[in-house]
Amino acid sequence: MGRKRCVGGDGSKMAAGCCGVKKQKLSSSPPSGSAGPGGGGGGSHCGGAAAAAGGEPGALPPPGGPRLNGLGGLAGGAAGCALAPPLPPSCGGGAAGLSAPAPAASLLSSPGAGSGGPGCRKMVVSAEMCCFCFDVLYCHLYGYQPPRSPRFTNDPYPLFVTWKIGRDKRLRGCIGTFSAMNLHSGLREYTLTSALKDSRFPPMTRDELPRLFCSVSLLTNFEDVCDYMDWEVGVHGIRIEFINEKGSKRTATYLPEVAKEQGWDHIQTIDSLLRKGGYKAPITNEFRKTIKLTRYRSEKMTMSYTEYLAHRQHHHFQNGIGHPLPPYNHYS
Repeated sequence: MGRKRCVGGDGSKMAAGCCGVKKQKLSSSPPSGSAGPGGGGGGSHCGGAAAAAGGEPGALPPPGGPRLNGLGGLAGGAAGCALAPPLPPSCGGGAAGLSAPAPAASLLSSPGAGSGGPGCRKMVVSAEMCCFCFDVLYCHLYGYQPPRSPRFTNDPYPLFVTWKIGRDKRLRGCIGTFSAMNLHSGLREYTLTSALKDSRFPPMTRDELPRLFCSVSLLTNFEDVCDYMDWEVGVHGIRIEFINEKGSKRTATYLPEVAKEQGWDHIQTIDSLLRKGGYKAPITNEFRKTIKLTRYRSEKMTMSYTEYLAHRQHHHFQNGIGHPLPPYNHYS
């Protein structure tokens, strides 16, 4: 099929998301309730069609490179307890890293992307990465100094940070990049970008922290394919590039889990991505054949705020950190 392996597709740094986006934005998430194509260049959503209550993040133009959103969802959720908790373990002089992953955190990976068989590489994504994202967001929202550099690998990867909220896990923000970034700086940047600058949602607030779920996705195994059907639902994420009715190039992306979660087949996924990317004309099979498609896989770790607190509490006492922990008991 003349496949061409590549890292980050064309190698450009794009803001990626789960929803379709205009110009340099990408789309990559379910259409359950996000705002259609995002505007501005650089950021992109990762959700599906409308990103309302379902889960699609928005995107923002990245300072130095476009960003993508990879999940979709509705911005909302209860306000929670408006407390001003004390400094968490890693903020402003806390422990310089994490010691052990939270046991309850869930790890997902595309088949073949992680360890498990001969020749398979070891998983890179870890619970510590989610903890670090929570640290960064917490310190920002409460005005503390940013957390110190973490201990996990600082190798470069294309990445996405996704926030969901509430028991129904509605999308609250999702932005990432297809350009490989060092994980320490990349997660710092996209933690705040996805939480505060996703164009589909208002900036995140302190009150929402107790109800949040954080997911870190590291993208791997990029391949350009000649046939827009040459990818597997539930295994591959897809990024499409097409020319719209006005002759402008548009891109959109869905992370690997989106199509399966939405119950879509190949055609439904492609058509949803086109709509998310702003294509308004009737979609024909002939037009689908003009799409340039890149497929990829991902490693994904998800952690709830409750799991984060448990992990941080353990780390706090284990390392004899002097400053107090936030009054998390108020959220239990």
